[in-house]
Amino acid sequence: MPGQKLDAIDRKILAELQRNGRMTNVDLAKRVGISAPPCLRRVRTLEEQGFIRGYHARVEPRQLGFEVQVFAMVGLQSQAEADLSTFEARCRDWPLVRECHMLNGEVDFILKCVAPDLSSFQTFLTSELLTAPNVGSVKTSLVIRAAKEAPGVPFDVLEARVTSTP
Repeated sequence: MPGQKLDAIDRKILAELQRNGRMTNVDLAKRVGISAPPCLRRVRTLEEQGFIRGYHARVEPRQLGFEVQVFAMVGLQSQAEADLSTFEARCRDWPLVRECHMLNGEVDFILKCVAPDLSSFQTFLTSELLTAPNVGSVKTSLVIRAAKEAPGVPFDVLEARVTSTP
């Protein structure tokens, strides 16, 4: 099971950093119950092993003038691996696309997009997304409001699974 190669201290470090990635190493060490030098070594190891992918600030899009958030469900004409990879690369180049997830089921990809206004998104939709090679269909849903935005993983669920395993 993923997560089992981590001990309880590593999991506490990850949970604390997920909650507040700006805390000092000294504060982190106190919170997880170890001294600062081994805490820093553990954080560096977690980074090197890919458990920590980076640190960032969560900004408020509307405060920055991005009033529109849209989920776009994209169906491709071909699902050959080369075509999937080409579409993913194109998504990485589109600034309005903030997330791109390949799905199993009715649609091939779901894109999370932000735009300053509906007109800007419509321009992106009609001149970029709908005209992209291999795109067969696009259905969009405008976000009215977000009821929950929880980044990362639920560490309480991970901890319960790890501690209940014989």
